[in-house]
Amino acid sequence: MTAGDGGRWALDQAQALLQRLHVALQERTQAGRAIDDHQLAVRRYAGLAARVAAAQALCVAAGTDAGQTSAAALFAAETALEAAHLVERHGVDFGLAAPAAAELLPVERRAALAASLAEGAFRELAARLAAADFANHAAIAGDDADLMLALRDTTRRFAAERVEPLAQRIHLDDLLVPEALIDGMAQLGFFGMSIPSGYGGTGMSNLAMVVATEELSVASLPAAGSLITRPEVLAKALLAGGSEAQKQRWLGPVARGELMVGVAVTEPDTGSDVAALRCRATPVEQNGVAGWLIDGAKAWSTFAGRADVLALLARSDPDPAAGHRGLSLFIVEKARCPGHEFDLRQPGGGRLTGKADRTPGYRGMHSFTLQFERWFVPGDRLIGTPGRGFYYQMAGFAAGRLQTAARATGLAQASLMAAGRYSAERRQFGRPIGEFQSTAYELGWMALRTAAARALTHAAARAMDTGAADAGLRAAMAKLFACRVAVDVSQRAQLLHGGWGYAEEFPVARYVADALVLPIFEGVEPILELKVIGRQLLGDGA
Repeated sequence: MTAGDGGRWALDQAQALLQRLHVALQERTQAGRAIDDHQLAVRRYAGLAARVAAAQALCVAAGTDAGQTSAAALFAAETALEAAHLVERHGVDFGLAAPAAAELLPVERRAALAASLAEGAFRELAARLAAADFANHAAIAGDDADLMLALRDTTRRFAAERVEPLAQRIHLDDLLVPEALIDGMAQLGFFGMSIPSGYGGTGMSNLAMVVATEELSVASLPAAGSLITRPEVLAKALLAGGSEAQKQRWLGPVARGELMVGVAVTEPDTGSDVAALRCRATPVEQNGVAGWLIDGAKAWSTFAGRADVLALLARSDPDPAAGHRGLSLFIVEKARCPGHEFDLRQPGGGRLTGKADRTPGYRGMHSFTLQFERWFVPGDRLIGTPGRGFYYQMAGFAAGRLQTAARATGLAQASLMAAGRYSAERRQFGRPIGEFQSTAYELGWMALRTAAARALTHAAARAMDTGAADAGLRAAMAKLFACRVAVDVSQRAQLLHGGWGYAEEFPVARYVADALVLPIFEGVEPILELKVIGRQLLGDGA
């Protein structure tokens, strides 16, 4: 059996086990209506579903890139065994009888899968990638492959020449992203990639966005990779619900980097339960201008200080029973404030204050807690119609999750390359530590997961580009899986550095600190598993 055949066979086993879990859990949760009665089972199922999707994406990628064939077979075999172990350990929680896994994956099949996972296979993968310093040279399939590869090369050069020399100092001193870096990214069109050319953008695909985002995140997650996410969220919302006048007014300046964007959705007492937001928008007329007064607090508003505009979700219907149908999305203009605190006043008495929260990582844009007090917003800054803000914001969030998967993949790639370099340079007992069996295995393990995260993220981007009905679900699974990979790979890279991995002067310490935020924003991991992935997979329409 060839590696390619072995990968497809192992994937078939994993998919069969996942389907068995799906049937049992759909019945147990009453087609998703009783998810909260079986939260742990649903979370485990969602995690496995994302992993199986990654295995499938890597197998598909291997079909056009022979260099990934062995990696696809390895990851599929791991996934099949993980699925079997999950059923055995937690079958009772899924409502499955004890023999369920044995029926679908008998002993002889397990033995074949286990044999394919011999440690030497991981070391062989590491040895092959070490020849290119573990850099990503994977093929990109599709009619636009040449364009995507050119974009990858251009972005990689920019990241290496303009971002990487600044990244460590930005992190260590908790600096704001330099204006020169923003200007450089604007000149290359990074802020307008998803904005149609008719509105001043470059009108590129979601795949182009994730390819560029990954390369920028290799150099710096917060100072580059995440910098292009904020305009993406506002642009998607405007394209989904904005009037033609609003699109003409705002999209061009955003695409050119003239207006930097912050997002204000989360509140101090309201995180994942967006429908329970309490920040109020009250209709009013001020100096003959119809508009809204904003009152309330927002938390974790990244880049809110430097931003020129905030995409703000607020409650325009005072009736709490309206839930998410009572929320509206506003474009809130403000002055640029480069520090860690600001206090802005309006002539009519409105006030907006902000204070950056100190964080162990993800430095460069600063995340603020905001307080709005009778802050006036003109009526034409309301995106679309009142009460539709939740839906417009969700259009931005789906794209945000996809980008987060790309950001996570980039950080994992940076960690892998750092570990590879250190393992080649660090000598112990008379030879480079990369020549020892354990180190080589770890490098192969890290490379395998990074490749799987990239394949799943690219597949989700393609789904979004083609308008697939499940594109949002795929983006959520890519985000879930890739963020786990970033945390695991960065921490293993740190261990390979030994004591120096804990020294802030080494970039790997920054990677570890930055990775910790990834499973939290754009949908914290448990909520993503339960309310997004689990609910969609187990619902009546599944």
